[in-house]
Amino acid sequence: MPYRKEQFVNGEIYHIVLRALDNNLIFKDENDYYRGIFSIYEFNNEKPTTIRERREARVKIKQLLKEQNRGPTSVPDKRNKFVEILSFAFMPNHIHLLVKQIKDKGITEFMRKVGTGYGGYSNRKYNRKGHVFQNRFFSVHIENEEQLKIVFVYLHANPASLIEPNWREKGIKEPEKVIKFLENYKWSSYFDYIGGKNFPSVTDREFIFKIMGGESGCKESVDYWIRCKGEIKKFPELSLEN
Repeated sequence: MPYRKEQFVNGEIYHIVLRALDNNLIFKDENDYYRGIFSIYEFNNEKPTTIRERREARVKIKQLLKEQNRGPTSVPDKRNKFVEILSFAFMPNHIHLLVKQIKDKGITEFMRKVGTGYGGYSNRKYNRKGHVFQNRFFSVHIENEEQLKIVFVYLHANPASLIEPNWREKGIKEPEKVIKFLENYKWSSYFDYIGGKNFPSVTDREFIFKIMGGESGCKESVDYWIRCKGEIKKFPELSLEN
């Protein structure tokens, strides 16, 4: 599983990129994506975690709340989290995460559990052996608000390559089409940031909302970036994501 020598600092924010080994696919169908989402939620926990047991427990709790007519059937969050997940975007062969470390060695342990847990699931499902992810993940320390805003936008705009593969070299030809695609892209946190309800329990959004100016600020920033065809000041870490 990804191993890191550097020390991550509590309270600091990092952009993480985790890629598949040999550029293979991490997610081959919808169930894989759902499992990935479930993994970054459930494995963000210092306590030992078994996905099957956690899923069964969540179903039982929801059913109990429903039977007791206790309103919304949300499950209490009792995790002892390694990190706050601020944003995420899943691509077929890599994962973007924007996280704040809140426990010593939190990022390293979180990524280890995600890699081992999802990797085991994928190997069992597809009857294969070996690593699913590359042996190390890329990370960049977010040093200021300007960088945070740019990475937030770029992370959520990354799925644009699924409908316009050459946008980085040639620009975005159909910005309105791309904007609509991103707003409806299920496998990122963007929909939750612009007023929807997709996977709201996965991310801690309050801090980003303050920086970006709420839901409208998040949408305006991504829309502006897309309409400008991605012509924006870049930071060194963006070269890791092509």
